[in-house]
Amino acid sequence: MINQTIMNLFWLKCENNAWCSLRGVDLSHSYYDNFVGIYIIWYWDQFGNPVTVKVGQGNLRERLTAHNTDPRIQQYAHLNLLVTWTDTLPYLRDGVEAYLGKVLKPRVGSLFPDAKPIPVSLPFPMDLLSSRVDQQARPY
Repeated sequence: MINQTIMNLFWLKCENNAWCSLRGVDLSHSYYDNFVGIYIIWYWDQFGNPVTVKVGQGNLRERLTAHNTDPRIQQYAHLNLLVTWTDTLPYLRDGVEAYLGKVLKPRVGSLFPDAKPIPVSLPFPMDLLSSRVDQQARPY
């Protein structure tokens, strides 16, 4: 077994340390001016497991604004879509997105950067994903 190092990321939450509602994020705030990073949109299923809808990267304000009107994503809106994001160095973004796409298997979008996946920490515990994670993608 090969032991890979996992890069720890700080996944942002909203007030009171709660996950952010995709619709509730105030994207007009100056915090989002030129913020470029990686994001995950998901919901909790009836068993409390995370179901990933979208993994992406880019200008957070632009991407989340677009996703708030994208019918492919909004078809899940009734399930209370949540979002989190993190900042990464620009040269790592493609590898981080490739890893997250492979591990989280989002329901929307299946093309990810053609880059070597960089294992990173997830915003939710790995054991919640055990039934959905590609065993080849596991970092251990």
